[in-house]
Amino acid sequence: MPPAAKLSRQADALAAAGDAAGAEPLYAQALASDPTLAGTHNNHGNALRALGRLDEAAAAYRAAVFHGLHEGMAHYNLGSVLRQAERQDEAEAAFRQALALRPDHAEAWNNCGNLLRDLGRFGGAAVDYRRALALRPDWADAHDNLGAVLYLLHEQGGEEDAAALARLWRRDHPDNPLARHIGAAIAGEEADPRAPDDYVRQTFDLFADEFDRKLAELDYRAPALLAGLLSDDVPAGDLDVLDAGCGTGLCAEALRPYARRLVGVDLSDGMLNRARARGLYDGLHAAELVGFLATHRLAFDLIMAADVFCYFGVLDDALAAACAALRPSGRLAFTVEVLDPADGRPHRVATHGRYAHAEAYIRTAVADAGLVLGRCDHDRLRFESGEPVMGLVVLAERPAV
Repeated sequence: MPPAAKLSRQADALAAAGDAAGAEPLYAQALASDPTLAGTHNNHGNALRALGRLDEAAAAYRAAVFHGLHEGMAHYNLGSVLRQAERQDEAEAAFRQALALRPDHAEAWNNCGNLLRDLGRFGGAAVDYRRALALRPDWADAHDNLGAVLYLLHEQGGEEDAAALARLWRRDHPDNPLARHIGAAIAGEEADPRAPDDYVRQTFDLFADEFDRKLAELDYRAPALLAGLLSDDVPAGDLDVLDAGCGTGLCAEALRPYARRLVGVDLSDGMLNRARARGLYDGLHAAELVGFLATHRLAFDLIMAADVFCYFGVLDDALAAACAALRPSGRLAFTVEVLDPADGRPHRVATHGRYAHAEAYIRTAVADAGLVLGRCDHDRLRFESGEPVMGLVVLAERPAV
């Protein structure tokens, strides 16, 4: 075996083991001996990229193409590293070349969509995401990307284009939860009475790792606002408490002082894993909320639901189940986003997939569920796109008899 090929194979073994730092100089030695090794140039680019040496990686990928590796993957690698280096025009050209050579490469369509999204070309990004999904219909990340870019297109004044693309998304992927729910909201079509469970699960599984950081950036206040409702007259340390839709456990620290036993329930395993790591819960359950409440009648003294009912339009079943799960004099604390009374509807799903509710509807729904309304305060829940998101902070009680 020629020395250059031997060095390249040694470098490949180190790279496969995750040792880019060890592999890189061996690739460089191999190429110094034989600069015509196109595949080695490509692999050298991979090692350089892993080490954060992006301009050198781009040069390596270009060398791979120059020496005959004129295939889709080499151009795709070049496009990816150029995007990472914020050389957008060059990156787009490389992605388009990759797709001309390999139009069945779903990842290249998706990453080209990511690039166009970065550039604010939301309609073009949506087209590329749709091409990726035509090749990989069950790819959750690409569905999430498409939903997000359609929302951006809609919010930036492209309502008609966004609606047309959303209708195509729903037509082509009728069983996908994001297409069904977000697509309906953006297309202006009739939404389900609540967000589908598989939509909620998929959304928050994808979001779990960055959830806390993102909400901190948005100055998310729902847990603190709800805790403020409890501080005056709720007895500490003696309650069976349910954190309904607990997510990553952002409410746990506020609830723990009141709890003899603190239980959390959520649809998303990804979120529950983060909640479990806090070490504050006595039990965590992966379950749909209404069904869980139905099997825990008279089980809780306090139920908190921070930004959970914004995934329900019609609240009748959820509030009735919460009432049944409370003991006499038990309390339900929850937040919803508030709908402008001028809208005239009891609830409405927005293009981001969450429902807003009219205050009059909340008051009626609470009473119809058999609960007594104690507080219904207006306050800011968080910011979104720089604008305050206003909500209702509600405390209700199951009658003593």
